[in-house]
Amino acid sequence: MERHLHIVSLDVPYPVNHGGMFDLFYKLVALHQAGVKIHLHCFEYGRGPQPELEQYCASVQYYERQCGHKGFSHKLPYIVASRCSAELVNNLLNDEHPILLEGIHCSSILQDERFARRKTILRLHNVEYQYYRQLADSTHSVFKKLYYLHESKLLRSYEAAIAEKASVILAVSEQDVQTYRTKFGVKNIMHLPVFLPYNHISSKEGIGCFCLYQGNLSVDENEKAAIWLIEEVFNEIPAHFIVAGKDPSRKLEKAAERSGHACVVANPSEDEMQDMISKAQINILPSFNCTGVKLKLLNALFNGRHCVVNDAAVKDSSISPACHIGTNAESFKQIVAQLYHNPFTQEEITLRQQLLEPMFNNERNARQLSQVIWQERVTG
Repeated sequence: MERHLHIVSLDVPYPVNHGGMFDLFYKLVALHQAGVKIHLHCFEYGRGPQPELEQYCASVQYYERQCGHKGFSHKLPYIVASRCSAELVNNLLNDEHPILLEGIHCSSILQDERFARRKTILRLHNVEYQYYRQLADSTHSVFKKLYYLHESKLLRSYEAAIAEKASVILAVSEQDVQTYRTKFGVKNIMHLPVFLPYNHISSKEGIGCFCLYQGNLSVDENEKAAIWLIEEVFNEIPAHFIVAGKDPSRKLEKAAERSGHACVVANPSEDEMQDMISKAQINILPSFNCTGVKLKLLNALFNGRHCVVNDAAVKDSSISPACHIGTNAESFKQIVAQLYHNPFTQEEITLRQQLLEPMFNNERNARQLSQVIWQERVTG
């Protein structure tokens, strides 16, 4: 018997050129390999149609996201209101196939009574109201801060209202599972690890030649982390420090120029980024938010040497034993000084293999997802 599945994606999940695309795209690949007939529905706002997706999906449809003032609502969060589509609703009502909603962003149909008896699975990418509250703390822009705080307030009410309407919720982290259980009293939630392009540890033994921070540098939180590292951690350490990622600001570049040990690599290709991750002696990745899962950290753990993080990056996470954890600038300095000339060993690779490879196994996780979708019994 053929298994058909609608997947509603908050964005076009290809090309896979930043962390947010990993789970979206590699889930398609794994489900396709498991024999699932995928009917993909994408909200498009700049990436355009991608023929690559047709290799993994029985059908692919695109819907314009209502960006700017067209997407604002007094009642719904912007990330949800801008993705409401009557065309999408009509297409989903043409059959009775189960529906996987990728993110709170795509969950507006859960408020529609016509889907009340439909099998709907909500993939939770973050506890969004907490994420937006933390974005507000990371920006210096008054306009952005007000927007993030307003969105956070709407999201808290919205997430509480729709939390019990999905058949089941699949969170990317155990921490997000516990948050939904304690804050919203949700019972129909379980952890499903993210899908990744790598299933085996490829970290190299030995010593690398620099420290690396990487991420989307146009995101306020990432810029804040990079500048903090330049000014508070690498200000006195005689170690070469590289900040690499998408669209760095002039403010960040100036901070690196003032430093005697830092440089910025703007908009590296995917191959260049992976080459830097593998060659670095230390991947240093503090975070200023503690929701969801840090895909750039998983990339570094699968492909890099020593990883240094703060508590927020690995809070309540089973991957923390594979990381060196600092609590402030001074402890980060001490850890970097200890690790900079310390070879990365086979014992550390073995530890990562034991911690990461069983959890982030795309084939196994696709089977678990299929069980959730096509069987009533759900184990958490």
